[in-house]
Amino acid sequence: MISSSLFLIMGLGSQEMILIFLALLLLFGAKKIPELARGLGKGIREFKDATKDVRDNIEDSLKESETK
Repeated sequence: MISSSLFLIMGLGSQEMILIFLALLLLFGAKKIPELARGLGKGIREFKDATKDVRDNIEDSLKESETK
């Protein structure tokens, strides 16, 4: 559901998504697409973890400065 709302925000309809999927299929082949999706998922997860760590560090430093 999140991905479909993201595509709607970007102005992509179902025809455009199908065309993009077919282009990916032709470029990478059916065997490579799951590997690419898995790598993309890992990259997104690492990015989220890194941003969470940065946010926690900032919040901790703000709390320390408020108590002083």
